[in-house]
Amino acid sequence: MGDFDFSFFNVRLLDFIDIFLVAIIIYYIYNLIRGTIAVNILIGLFIIYLAYLVVKQSQMRLLTEIFGGFISVGSIALIVVFQQEIRRFLIHIGKNISFRRNRRLWTLFLGKREVEKDNTSRLKPIIDACRSMSKSHTGALIVFSKFFDEEYYQNSGEFIDAEISKRLLESIFQKHSPLHDGALVIVDFRIKTASCILPLSDSEDLPLHFGLRHRAGIGVTEMSDAVAVIVSEETGEISYAKQGNVNMNITHEELEHLLNEDV
Repeated sequence: MGDFDFSFFNVRLLDFIDIFLVAIIIYYIYNLIRGTIAVNILIGLFIIYLAYLVVKQSQMRLLTEIFGGFISVGSIALIVVFQQEIRRFLIHIGKNISFRRNRRLWTLFLGKREVEKDNTSRLKPIIDACRSMSKSHTGALIVFSKFFDEEYYQNSGEFIDAEISKRLLESIFQKHSPLHDGALVIVDFRIKTASCILPLSDSEDLPLHFGLRHRAGIGVTEMSDAVAVIVSEETGEISYAKQGNVNMNITHEELEHLLNEDV
């Protein structure tokens, strides 16, 4: 007992900080992949790694070479498999930079009431169009993005670059319009593209009655810092998606408040 080495109990303050930071990273990663198919992929990779340890200890050379070759390129495989989650994680880190901070800066100079009053006036045609489409059960998907990614949006839709108006929004989503399918993208209070094809959310926690429009609206908020407004064609309900989460059946007043906060 006197020869037992207790040197590994020499723990520094930085070691606790290290563990704490790793725990935070794991927590954020878990929140990003929770309820998605990525969890199953991660479990599968963990099982493969355990199998590699078992065959290595058992000195099963052929299987060890096979699993070892797979694990040696594991970092590249993880980037390919989890590219959506990695993109979402990086966006989550920087989501409070840029426009929100600029808006707070403008608030200091102009005052909060001036900024909100200006946004309210610019949001009015959008709110009025959503109210009208909700009453007529006209399906709609409107995405509000802080940046216009041409490769992400323009390649899959029709470029418009027009001022926002109630009639233009309603005509785009009118059932006989060639642009009514897909999403309409608004950047800096201008309609940039329409009929965009968006990635669908693969979350397993979404209600079964959600169709492609809702899944696309949620999916784009998982992949970027955009927010989305969805008008249901079946029920006329308005939903609001942000960061992969969705508020269902919101009122027009709630919609205006949310857009004032996020756009």
